[in-house]
Amino acid sequence: MKAAIEVSGAPRPVGPYSQAQVVSLPGGDKMVFTAGQVALDPATGKLRGGTVAEQTEQVLGNLEAVLAGAGLTFADVVKTTVFLTDMKDFQEMNQVYARSFPSNPPARSTFAAAGLPLGARVEIDAVAVGRGR
Repeated sequence: MKAAIEVSGAPRPVGPYSQAQVVSLPGGDKMVFTAGQVALDPATGKLRGGTVAEQTEQVLGNLEAVLAGAGLTFADVVKTTVFLTDMKDFQEMNQVYARSFPSNPPARSTFAAAGLPLGARVEIDAVAVGRGR
């Protein structure tokens, strides 16, 4: 069984999709599949941050809010996908990203994208598994 979630601490979707889908698993665990998050400020709906580091901080804050809406945290994340408009920004993004996953980081794929929504420079989605809090 799946259920869409929408939290106020993350930006509203800019298209026909959910912030995340929560799938109930046997035994009480759940899997959370987040939509890709860009550096939108939840309060204004505007892109926040000029540098990749600033945008990555906002993106991770948005992901954290979506995960919290499902009762999970970054510690529950098992896989992320990162999209960058320029792979030259890989190290800058990585420095900020590493702070959210200081130990036992999730598996990750990183891709160069020809363009991202609203002119963003980085987008990240996540898959998390846990019981919730």
